Amino acid sequence: MSDLQTLFAQAQADVKTLAERPDNQTLLQLYSLFKQATEGDVQGERPGMMDFINRAKYDAWDKIKGMSAEQAMQGYVDVVNKLMNE
Repeated sequence: MSDLQTLFAQAQADVKTLAERPDNQTLLQLYSLFKQATEGDVQGERPGMMDFINRAKYDAWDKIKGMSAEQAMQGYVDVVNKLMNE
């Protein structure tokens, strides 16, 4: 496992220990970076207008389409580190 994969795994554990729940925008950012890192570009159809939560998740993930898994892992690690130091 690479150093980045190790940091990514640690960040996934660290995010669960935060004293406060991040705001929705940060949660969407973490979700999209995680999905991009683990699954690649968004797949499937965009959820309907009344499915607000899944539509927001889809849109957040779609915004980073084309980002490499390594970039997404690093982005996730960076966001979690910032949250841990707040």
